[in-house]
Amino acid sequence: MSCANVCGLRPVLAMFLVQMMSAASTICYKLAMNDGMPLPVLTAYRFMFGAAFIVPVAFFVERKKRPKLTWKIIFYGFLCGLFGGSLGQNLYLKSIVLTSATFASAMLNLVPAVTFVVAICSRLEKLGWNSSAGKAKVFGTTIGIGGAMLLTFYKGPELNIWNTNVNLLETSTSHHRAAPAHRGAHGLVLGAVLSLASCVCYSLWLIVQAKAAKDYPCPYSITAMMSVWASAQCVFVAVCTDRDWSEWVMGWDVRLLTVAVSGILGSGVMFTLVAWCVRTRGPLFVSVFNPLMLVIVAIAGVFAFGREVARWNVARGHRHRGGIVRSVVG
Repeated sequence: MSCANVCGLRPVLAMFLVQMMSAASTICYKLAMNDGMPLPVLTAYRFMFGAAFIVPVAFFVERKKRPKLTWKIIFYGFLCGLFGGSLGQNLYLKSIVLTSATFASAMLNLVPAVTFVVAICSRLEKLGWNSSAGKAKVFGTTIGIGGAMLLTFYKGPELNIWNTNVNLLETSTSHHRAAPAHRGAHGLVLGAVLSLASCVCYSLWLIVQAKAAKDYPCPYSITAMMSVWASAQCVFVAVCTDRDWSEWVMGWDVRLLTVAVSGILGSGVMFTLVAWCVRTRGPLFVSVFNPLMLVIVAIAGVFAFGREVARWNVARGHRHRGGIVRSVVG
């Protein structure tokens, strides 16, 4: 294999790694929320851990090639912290509470379609309706949205592909107040709406990163600014919504594991890889890998939580992937 081919595969391998880390963070989220950890506190700790990790890395790695920092770049960092951090993550975590980790991950398959629409509106992508490529992208976007509608309103029989007799949700202790469950038709629809809103935030985050990378091609520094802004925003939200300071006390338990994994890997490493891939291949390329996380989370749910996989996951997964392939390859 030539050096050019290896270099061309690096963004693909990076995005595979991103989806694995994102799936690991989602599983840890479910465990922490089952332990009763408030969502605003969870997101605040995540980005504080991420900032503590990535800021020193950015300072030393990019100190000699970092361009001049302008107010425009600082504003981009604020928007990245808002869409990819405080707002986007809180919406995503709330959707997990109302539905499930697998459902919320599946709804993220809409991100390529939403990103394509936002990229056209921001003139980062061209529609090209008169060309076959443009028609394929529109057709793929429609299929992706249809798959999300199917996911929301239909659930078929479940498939028991492997019985592990393991359920980490039952073995984890909940000495704190437990998160209330709002399942049912109303909770599912509300969770789907919040998942869709998180998809829009994620797409806007990718678009803002693409614009920031043109003026500030430093993925470590962009991630550091995003983490700092997201930390400040999340702490502000947490203080305003939850005045119980005992919830901020961390012990050697699943809560510390969650914020460490999601902060260091999910924010520090993962967001840096995303920023680099956005700069090299564009926001649409990054968003097309989201369906992979659904597969990882679904399999992890079987082995870690003892859950069965609904057949609509399989059928809808094929439909989503077909739409995404058409919208990007086209």
